[in-house]
Amino acid sequence: MKRPWLLPLVPLWAAGAAWKNRAFDRGSAKVERLEIPVISVGSLSAGGAGKTPFVIALGEALRRAGIGFDVLSRGYGRTVDAQSAKRVVGTGSAEEFGDEPLMMTRRLGRRVYVAAERAAAGRMAEREHRAQRETGPWVHLLDDGFQHRRLARAVDIVLLTQADVQDALLPAGDLREPLRSLRRADVIVLRKDEAAALRPVVERVVDFGKKPLVWEMERGFHFVEGAPASSPLAFCGIARPEAFLQSLRLSGVEPASFVSLKDHQRYDDGVMQQLVQAAERVKANGFVTTAKDAVKLSPAMRAMFERVGPVAVADIEVTICNEDGFIPELMKLL
Repeated sequence: MKRPWLLPLVPLWAAGAAWKNRAFDRGSAKVERLEIPVISVGSLSAGGAGKTPFVIALGEALRRAGIGFDVLSRGYGRTVDAQSAKRVVGTGSAEEFGDEPLMMTRRLGRRVYVAAERAAAGRMAEREHRAQRETGPWVHLLDDGFQHRRLARAVDIVLLTQADVQDALLPAGDLREPLRSLRRADVIVLRKDEAAALRPVVERVVDFGKKPLVWEMERGFHFVEGAPASSPLAFCGIARPEAFLQSLRLSGVEPASFVSLKDHQRYDDGVMQQLVQAAERVKANGFVTTAKDAVKLSPAMRAMFERVGPVAVADIEVTICNEDGFIPELMKLL
């Protein structure tokens, strides 16, 4: 629980979430449907469950199975024409497309679409799909879609972590919905190292609902750009920054200092000066950050950093266990 002083407000959030879900459950809330099946990947928490790395891993598995896909995203953090539907350009900026969609475009090499209303992104994707005359099986992957119920989905995949189980609802914690919302899921994904502890939790929560499939995933931490300096300044703007610091230390990197910024941090001159001054203060000889943060660093920003030392970029890579088994299960659900 991050903000215990806000516990008195949790019942208000819970009531709002329950009211919204009842409206969709009863069919009184409007739902838009696309022509192509939608596979939603989401979580109960506002961030930090690993949704984007999982979407990348799922997309790569679908490609290996010969199944075409595109990705639909809100594009959180967009500041340029933020409401409209756009196809993400890999050479573009996070201000225009959002940091995670930009990262997914570069990693997957597939079409990613952003819009405040994900249905608008989906309609744009389907127009381009028809124009390209693409054939064979095709799906939309909806990034961070569990709470975006205005867009109908064929499959709901929900990532669950030990941190979620121990957390509180917003605004005291980071949970958007209570654990019982897992009953809507078709697939629940657990981290392999947490699965033994979490499977009984899942069984208890979904006891009165449908029985979802339970998959496991493994997370790896590696450097995708450069090698870390001997005494770098580490910084990130992600939902669970302590996990990044822990991963660095487990990989043998002990930062000279660590700067935690807000999730989806926008990098401007003020933030850059803050980071450079922090590095100089602790006599760091370089920087290390996440791939999500790195896509927001312009060449000029990198040049500022390189006056102190090189920039290394680390990323989380997800492997979904038992690929030969989960792809047929997914196709059966579709």
